[in-house]
Amino acid sequence: MLVIRPEQMDAFRAVARRGFEDEMVAHLAQFSPPLFEAVGDEQMRTAIRFGIGRAEAYGLTFRGPTRLYLELMLLFGSHFDTDPQYPWAAEILADQESAPQMDRAERLFERAVDYRKKVAGPEDAYTIQALRNIAVMARQPLEFAMEDLPAAMRQEIWRIYPEKAAYVGDAALEALIQKGIGGARRQRFATVRGTALVIVLMLAFGHGCGADPLYPWIARTLQDEKIVDAEARAKRLEAKAVTWLNHVLANFDAEAKA
Repeated sequence: MLVIRPEQMDAFRAVARRGFEDEMVAHLAQFSPPLFEAVGDEQMRTAIRFGIGRAEAYGLTFRGPTRLYLELMLLFGSHFDTDPQYPWAAEILADQESAPQMDRAERLFERAVDYRKKVAGPEDAYTIQALRNIAVMARQPLEFAMEDLPAAMRQEIWRIYPEKAAYVGDAALEALIQKGIGGARRQRFATVRGTALVIVLMLAFGHGCGADPLYPWIARTLQDEKIVDAEARAKRLEAKAVTWLNHVLANFDAEAKA
């Protein structure tokens, strides 16, 4: 009788997980080529391992639902499951007792398709325009006081990305803005511009962008011990964000001309 020892089973599971990671690296490289190019193979593996762990916490263990969870991370940020911009995701994921994982995965897929249709637009036209609007915003001074920042940023979000603002609603925008203000305070960003930067990064990359393995340049900048001045750190973060934004827009322009 063949006896498989526990350590052998652990080795088999490790091999199977490594094979799934390899498969997901190849899949996500095709799913989002620009993001994969920016992140790289090893960092994408880090994000995949993070995502597998989060999916398992929600009872998503089958191949299809796990792959979908990873795709949603690339679309909405690695912490989309707790992001106030996507309350539908948290609601569906939490419904473990009444809905099997395949049913929940189907609901997540349907909501994601609906979101992308209404918010990203045909061939991501709405998203591209929003990124262009953010690029314009980055070149201009922000002429409002700190006490007016919540209302002013809600108005700015409606201006730069009206499709997303309409879809998520003012309550979610307010929650995101307050998270951004709190995040800026933790980083000791005392200026309107530094606080607005954090809010815009959360809008674009998700509310957990400061600890997102898909955007390690954000965490590296925030944790750079060589930059001791908070204002200097905010300026460095803005410069890196603008560089990333310009690179993305250049890729979109190149694809449009091809």
